[in-house]
Amino acid sequence: MTKGITRERIVTAALEFLDDQGMDALTVRALASRLDVRASALYWHVRNKQELLDEMGTEVMRRVACAFAAVPQGDGWRDDLAAYARVLRSEYLLHRDGARVFSGTRITDPNVVRMKEPLFERWTAAGWGPNDADDAIDLVTAFVVGFVIEEQERHQAAGTDPSRYSIEQRDAWLGEGASLVKQAGHLQDEGGLRFERHLGMVLDGIAARPDA
Repeated sequence: MTKGITRERIVTAALEFLDDQGMDALTVRALASRLDVRASALYWHVRNKQELLDEMGTEVMRRVACAFAAVPQGDGWRDDLAAYARVLRSEYLLHRDGARVFSGTRITDPNVVRMKEPLFERWTAAGWGPNDADDAIDLVTAFVVGFVIEEQERHQAAGTDPSRYSIEQRDAWLGEGASLVKQAGHLQDEGGLRFERHLGMVLDGIAARPDA
């Protein structure tokens, strides 16, 4: 094992690599080259790219847990989930392909998973079952991951191919008719306003459950 190479250093370097070159370019060998060590030095800590992504996703969620803990407690589950969603999105947006990295990863630190316990305690005291609480967290997480993947794709495309999501070209491509579809396309917003609107729809859906 190469002296000075730790899992923490690997993850820090991997997140920096991600910001520079994106997820597709990230491999264990490419990261080893960046750290100026043999790939075998990294394989001592992470066996493959998926384990590397697991560690990166876990580190992102540690930061989410810390940021969420600093948010003043709200009046109930809706405030809690909204705050969690906003913190999660903010953390993903700090890194290029941040949401893609998290998607499908396995948390490797039990303390990160334990961060849900205080939420579950409050929600079950209000009448929820533990499975309902877990479903709500999973649903909001899935929403944020999908939203930010799309958000980051559009933002990155704007810098490399501004025409990729051109509304005018989309109108021409749709051809005659579809006036309501075209109108909706012109009314779409992006960023925080769109996020809050979609988040509200997700939370409304959870609120419609009989046990909520």
